[in-house]
Amino acid sequence: MPFVVGQIYNRVADIHGVYNGQQRSGIITPADTPVIFIVSGEEGRQHGYADRWRDDGVFEYFGQGQIGDMEMKSGNKAIVDSWSTGEAIHLFTSVPRGLRYDGEMIYERHHYEPAPDKNNDIRDAIVFELRRAGEVAINIDQIEPILPDAEVDLEELRRRAFEAAEPTPERVPAQRSVFARSQDVRDYVLARAGGECEHCRRPGPFVRANGSLYIECHHVHRLSDGGPDSPCNVIGVCPDCHRRAHFGIDRVEFNQLLIDDLRVIEPAARPRRRRAR
Repeated sequence: MPFVVGQIYNRVADIHGVYNGQQRSGIITPADTPVIFIVSGEEGRQHGYADRWRDDGVFEYFGQGQIGDMEMKSGNKAIVDSWSTGEAIHLFTSVPRGLRYDGEMIYERHHYEPAPDKNNDIRDAIVFELRRAGEVAINIDQIEPILPDAEVDLEELRRRAFEAAEPTPERVPAQRSVFARSQDVRDYVLARAGGECEHCRRPGPFVRANGSLYIECHHVHRLSDGGPDSPCNVIGVCPDCHRRAHFGIDRVEFNQLLIDDLRVIEPAARPRRRRAR
């Protein structure tokens, strides 16, 4: 089901009733749907979770683990792995009437900081730094894509894209922003498409300022097209195919066709991992 920013949802009916997933966790990772739900709220402070928005637009979200040092496993690992699995992260805030939907988020990096646990003992807490998907999309849309030339060929763009799609190493902060990494994936996918829709094979409908035919990027495992993914999960399509994938009456079936296309286009594609509920 689509979620509307600002709308209030019932956790049992609207999340678990539709997607299943862990019912007592702040990080919900359904086994059969490429999505991650994260829940924030004041009640988490009793367990040492101090989620907050920064002035630069980053949302700092505390990971799972009520007692002792937090570990990079389960829901925590799923957030980091969202770079390469294509799983969308959806943020909800607990309010008196239920869960308020605050939008899709993109994992940028994580850090560790000392914080009290449920027993008020100081431990290492994992803090995820997340950005709004729309903010990332707007940023990279304002920059013309790099085209392969004598100095930067398609294989070099591919290398950069897959490097950008790798999750942040344990305890090593990412050296490049989510914006720069998203741009690397976008540049490669558009260069791979070569001005032609990778589904219907029609040329882009007009010419960009840089001389290339206009093609858009579609993330086949996301509800929006906001952030970085593996090139295995991003396809270059014409505006007609892109709108159909989002708004067509057959959008679910059509999106599956795009997933099938990607398995041929990008042989490195790998199946999304399965997790127990």
